[in-house]
Amino acid sequence: MVKILSRYLLGIFFILAGRYHFVNPEFYYPLIPDYLAYPIFINGASGILEIILGLGMLFKKYAEISSWGILVLLILFIPSHVYFIQIGSCVENGLCVPPWVAWVRLLLIHPLLMFWAYIFTINKSYGK
Repeated sequence: MVKILSRYLLGIFFILAGRYHFVNPEFYYPLIPDYLAYPIFINGASGILEIILGLGMLFKKYAEISSWGILVLLILFIPSHVYFIQIGSCVENGLCVPPWVAWVRLLLIHPLLMFWAYIFTINKSYGK
């Protein structure tokens, strides 16, 4: 039961996160590093992938492939977290947090999310 709940929570978390890319795209644009082209495409693609992978986590049949996809996506998001730290953990008219919060997000929360997704790549009993 805990495995099923954990899988559903991960899925719902990514569905909601992906949805927010479309509800408030202006939140994400300044978080995309300047050296990456096409921030509108990157934001939209990230949102779509988060929604698809989150939905996949809701179905036992797709949990393993979805969790691998979430892991890859989270790895791809690391430059954005580093960029946020480099710009002082604050974007004009947007997200502004103390630098230590950005570091905790990068060094603790992000790896925990990665571990959460990883669990479903190694544990073949995704819940019934």
